[in-house]
Amino acid sequence: MTTHAPQAAQSVTLPASLDEAVAALAAMPAAVPVAGGTDLMAAVNRGLLRPAGLVGLGRINEIRGWQYQDGHALLGAGLTHARMGRPDFAALIPALAAAARAAGPPQIRNAGTLGGNIASAAPTGDALPVLAALEATLVIAGPEGARREIPVSHLLAGRELLAPAELIGHVRVPLLHAPQVFLKATGRTGPGRATASVAVVLDPARRGVRCAVGAIAPMPLRPLEAERWIASLIDWDGERAALAPEALDAFGEYVAAACIPDPVPAADGTEPPALSPAVLHLRRTVAALARRALGRALS
Repeated sequence: MTTHAPQAAQSVTLPASLDEAVAALAAMPAAVPVAGGTDLMAAVNRGLLRPAGLVGLGRINEIRGWQYQDGHALLGAGLTHARMGRPDFAALIPALAAAARAAGPPQIRNAGTLGGNIASAAPTGDALPVLAALEATLVIAGPEGARREIPVSHLLAGRELLAPAELIGHVRVPLLHAPQVFLKATGRTGPGRATASVAVVLDPARRGVRCAVGAIAPMPLRPLEAERWIASLIDWDGERAALAPEALDAFGEYVAAACIPDPVPAADGTEPPALSPAVLHLRRTVAALARRALGRALS
């Protein structure tokens, strides 16, 4: 805590295991779990949050690494952005490593965690569109050793929420062994908050393309029709890179129009107002990111 915090927490618990952390939250429902604290402490210092207690997750070794499991990577929620940005992880899940390296300045990357990025669900979270495109699954730890799994998209969309005393323990990501790309646009040079981001993942086994757009809506958006259309144009048995530039351009426009659609006419036939210049610029940004991401994935 800093001296600027409006109110200090009454207690701090430092469990050594995931189940101990869940038990601590069950015993003190008003407590807040904290890993890197990059979002939580900012909220405390702004007076937006006054936790009665903190449950620190930094000593839980089981969520700080990853392992292979049935064609998937089981990622600990305590993995930091800095750790995910390293070459050995990049060889495993390139798009997630790229998102981790773009997550902010070194002090943020060294502290911020994968689980925190998901739990805070900030629209600008760089890992979120990648996890959505990879169709990752969350392993949720509950009281008395209970575990359940939910798609990451369900949590981000609010279709399924964490129950009291539940924690994100791991993230299960399929290993596709295929090209994947993450790109983002920011309002300034260097690492910063995304104004728009795009993740593109190729899935040759299913002859599919997955795309997710982040930062422009409360949760990542999947342009499913654009995915199916571009997948139908790719020669999966031959040279994947042989896709006409016009097709890449059309894919970018398709994705942008799906995620930032034109206003719908009113029921009485009244013409809707045109998109503002700022929204049109954002649409062009999304189109450019999607086009470049697919082009890099195919090359």
